Amino acid sequence: MKKIVPAICILVLFLTGCAGVGKTGTKEFKTSFFAMDTYISLTVYGENGDTALEDAKSKMEELEALWSATDENSEIYALNSSGGKTAAVSNETRDLLEFALSMADETEGALDPTIYPVLLAWGFTTGENRIPEENELQALLQDVGYECVKIEGNEVTVPEGMKLDMGAVGKGYTGDVLTGILKEAGVTSALLDLGGNVQVIGTKPDGSRWRLGLRNPFDAEGYLGVLEIADAAVVTSGSYERYFIGDDGKRYGHIIDPATGYPAESGLASVTIVAKEGKLCDALSTSLFIMGREKAEGYWREHGDFEMILITDEGELYITEGISDAFSLSGGFGNMEVHVVGKEKGE
Repeated sequence: MKKIVPAICILVLFLTGCAGVGKTGTKEFKTSFFAMDTYISLTVYGENGDTALEDAKSKMEELEALWSATDENSEIYALNSSGGKTAAVSNETRDLLEFALSMADETEGALDPTIYPVLLAWGFTTGENRIPEENELQALLQDVGYECVKIEGNEVTVPEGMKLDMGAVGKGYTGDVLTGILKEAGVTSALLDLGGNVQVIGTKPDGSRWRLGLRNPFDAEGYLGVLEIADAAVVTSGSYERYFIGDDGKRYGHIIDPATGYPAESGLASVTIVAKEGKLCDALSTSLFIMGREKAEGYWREHGDFEMILITDEGELYITEGISDAFSLSGGFGNMEVHVVGKEKGE
């Protein structure tokens, strides 16, 4: 099979100023490192920024050690290897699992943290991509079902044969934790790029909103448009992030539909979620991609605690009314058909 190198950056960051002291005279501090299987870049402004960054980096490394599905010393690995026995976990792992399960329930299983065995079969976690046989997938799906995971206090029970993967919520949840650490340290302006999961505190030091370039899902080069945000999180998911071309010549994306065990084919090329919390953005960017446009619009109308940008396979853009004025298409996409999604169906 032909292996395709995965795209790393989903959002292009448009920043001004340089390291040290910005135009406003505010001190700028940056750090970059590799964690949670991606490159992390944190930029903060303020007097205590250097100490705050050290604390944030340490916390992220601590959470990765708890939640890695491949680290034999992690709590998730221990649950996956428990043979169905109940095991105690930390407060952080309990909270993450409770959130993941609640989102699985709200999305009616479009998000399912027990999909890990199917991801392994496709090779998306190992890099050894293959197309599983239908009977193999059906057998693996017998052990997929978030409803079977039980949490009582800090005691968690994962049925034998079932395995957890926090990849659809872990980075977003971490972004919220890091944001809390930075705010507590007095940081009022910051940009956190967790491998394409972007979270910002406040505005830029000069008072203007942060500008994020949304990737073009149909071409590895360039960006579709610019989104301006303040004090929010933005996460994009799409089939172009990680995929491979099978021997049959078909492209297989890494976002698996728990209902079928196959890569999702929902008619969407990408989903961008904007919300106050990174964990919500992370969970919904995946699950709404699986749902498809119409169900995604219905979910947004029912819940209303986030905004979204949907790009269809046909090249049409659907954007919720709350951020329609904050997004502008780049020059090369001036003729793209844009639909503003309102609270009432048909708007």
